Amino acid sequence: MRRIAKCNKSTDQPRYDTYDCNPEYVTCSRLSVSPESHGKNRKMREANVEPFKMRSSRSSAASACLILFHMTSSVARAAAPRYTRFMRLWIDVREACVPRKTGKGFWTYRCIGALLSLPGVRATLLTNEDVPTEWKSLPGLADVRIIPRFGIAWHLHAWRMVVRERAAIDAYVSSTSFIVPFLLGRSVPVVPVVHDLIAFKREPHHRKAKLIERLTLPRALRTAHAVCSVSETTAAALWEKFSCVSPIIVTGAGSTLSVRPWDGTGDFVLSVGTLCPRKNQLRLIRAFASLKRTDLRLVLVGGRGWDDDAIVEAAATTPNVEWRGYLSDEDIVSLLVACRVFAWVSEDEGFGLPVLDALRAGAPVVASDIPSNREVAGQCATYVDPHDVSSIAVGLSAALEVGPADPVTVRAHVGAFTWERSASRLLDACRNR
Repeated sequence: MRRIAKCNKSTDQPRYDTYDCNPEYVTCSRLSVSPESHGKNRKMREANVEPFKMRSSRSSAASACLILFHMTSSVARAAAPRYTRFMRLWIDVREACVPRKTGKGFWTYRCIGALLSLPGVRATLLTNEDVPTEWKSLPGLADVRIIPRFGIAWHLHAWRMVVRERAAIDAYVSSTSFIVPFLLGRSVPVVPVVHDLIAFKREPHHRKAKLIERLTLPRALRTAHAVCSVSETTAAALWEKFSCVSPIIVTGAGSTLSVRPWDGTGDFVLSVGTLCPRKNQLRLIRAFASLKRTDLRLVLVGGRGWDDDAIVEAAATTPNVEWRGYLSDEDIVSLLVACRVFAWVSEDEGFGLPVLDALRAGAPVVASDIPSNREVAGQCATYVDPHDVSSIAVGLSAALEVGPADPVTVRAHVGAFTWERSASRLLDACRNR
């Protein structure tokens, strides 16, 4: 009960208004009380802290009715199911819509697809071409905004669109680029997804992409509602380099392919990844050549990247080495289940999705000894020094002799990586809890 004394300007007499308030529901009922009935209560009028000692019968009856009303309403509200408001998300999904997906594209495709299947999500997807057909029937899809532009023009149009409709947006999720988060600042809650920090290292990379990321990511992290990383390795790197003030949530990932059980009937070692120095195909080719195995082939799968001329030349001139370019998911699955060994000797990675696919298929895995591979493969791989050709050769020989890891151990390890868990953690980041 709260009572406020107000002065009547015509008579200079105080008028007391009694407010019966329920602080939980912020609803008030106002009851007028005449100054005559409380004219002797000077202490209350001066200090406005003591309760009234007298109340009119009308006031008491009304208060009793209000108390009864609030009691019955509270019971009804407790019995009713709690309403859960939908999270209104806007998501940049361009990388998931391209026909030739790489690591970031596969992550976006699988994770956002799982996110659209979660309850409590209403997502507007921003892209420059049509979204995957299988997304269109998912319950969380609210709208698709196709911006038919590329490069910086796309980002400027997306930024203006988000700012214009910011009142209807709970969070903007950027899974690959940080230009729009950079432009938005704190005008809209932003959740950037960081896959790696390759752009901040000395490794050869797309120079333009490297420059843009170095300019945009620091501000995006400073103003972010929350930050998602795809691995514990990337999260640790973010803390070390940027000392992020926003919470970092590790989403993880899952297997990108629906693979069949491994049979190992092929006569080849398989490696999947875009041709570039960081993926380390050149040292892998040299290590394979040093084995002098005429009964085996090395099959490289992946599109051309950057600074890859030496890799292409080595693949063309080294005996028993094949480069097949970019292949479909179905073709990669066929190779995974038939290969004798899967080799992944990258110098640096944010997560390493192909390793998880190979383990799920049951193939023996030779992986570079870097933190992200340890996180993804655990005790289920043979580890090598990615900078040492002889170490890679020894690892290949050992995996060919020993074969795959214990199936029970592999299934238990791989089972912890699911897209449903990744999507749930991404949603938690949007809710910032």
